[in-house]
Amino acid sequence: MNLFDRRRFLQLAGLAGSASIAGTGIAQTASENIRHEVLGPNANVAPPKHTIRFAVIGLDHGHIMSMTAAVLRGGGQLVSVLSTNREGLKEKQLAEFRARFGDIPEAPGEDAILQDRSIQLVIAAPVPDERASLGIRVMKAEKDFLSDKPAITSLAQLAAVRKTIRETKRKFAVMYSERLEVPAAVKAGELVQAGAIGKVIQTVNLAPHRLRASSRPGWFFDKKRYGGILTDIGSHQADQFLFYTGSTKATVVASQTGNLAHPAYPDFEDFGDMMLTGNGGTGYVRVDWFTPDGLATWGDGRLFILGTEGYIELRKYIDPVGRPGANHLLIVDRKEALHLDCSKLDLPFGREFVADIVNRTETAQNQEQALLAAELVLKAQKNATRPIVV
Repeated sequence: MNLFDRRRFLQLAGLAGSASIAGTGIAQTASENIRHEVLGPNANVAPPKHTIRFAVIGLDHGHIMSMTAAVLRGGGQLVSVLSTNREGLKEKQLAEFRARFGDIPEAPGEDAILQDRSIQLVIAAPVPDERASLGIRVMKAEKDFLSDKPAITSLAQLAAVRKTIRETKRKFAVMYSERLEVPAAVKAGELVQAGAIGKVIQTVNLAPHRLRASSRPGWFFDKKRYGGILTDIGSHQADQFLFYTGSTKATVVASQTGNLAHPAYPDFEDFGDMMLTGNGGTGYVRVDWFTPDGLATWGDGRLFILGTEGYIELRKYIDPVGRPGANHLLIVDRKEALHLDCSKLDLPFGREFVADIVNRTETAQNQEQALLAAELVLKAQKNATRPIVV
């Protein structure tokens, strides 16, 4: 997209000015007086109160490792695992999973898990276009479901998932890990909810990723399988927009997707962005596969949260020219500029989610919000225009 088109695109929702304010504010205060604080582990975190039995189906994305670890931390007991891979990687996937979690019994098939009445939860990371249908089968078997993102790759799937939730009263949860499993993002949520920056007006979320094309399976480059870049990566950012703005209703103002630099993979998208507006604020999202090899991690994910009395910036995974490590939170309010190292903080999702399954509550994740995030990116993906690159 040329400079004129991009500026016009942002100004459609009045986002260009606020985005630059959020970005330059940190640059200015970095050379001035900024207070630094390292947050220690939460001293009052109680051990999990509940336990559940759960199984894993689908090991096609590495996210299944952190998803499993989260449920185990929360009190889950892992009883079986099933790889559904059909590209010759089943044994490799099982070996890697067992190297992390021990000699977990391999289920003879999906039915063995679904028919086991003692299993309360199934977590899953098969190929993305298979996740929604699996979740429906799990819920109809009277179990709850936790999927990797994207959990849903079409609006027809979304309608079927919502219908099954109504009929079964079961959970169809989505692991939006860029918020739920990032300590700095958890802390940002606490600060926003405490009113630390006033009323949130806007979020700006930048989510670059490293491609590593040679390491990716075939489905990764097939848009019909992964859903498109906004459906896939963008689901994280839609979730964050809804959560931090507190929006319960939202629409897509404009969206773009394209393959700008990878002609060898014609069904692949390497760039996308979208503007969102909700009843709690506005949002801008950019996602891409252009992290250069010179960066020490897979992506310099950044989140800006603009409030009426201050703003927050997250450097989630790296600060290339400053502080070491990850999980950096910068907050500027009416009194000071503060840098918080959040890397040692507790991650509550697993514990809260297990408790939600036992108590039938929604502390860890609101069901409607999780599916609204999916709806937003599906509509953004469907209606996206192509960037004009000169």
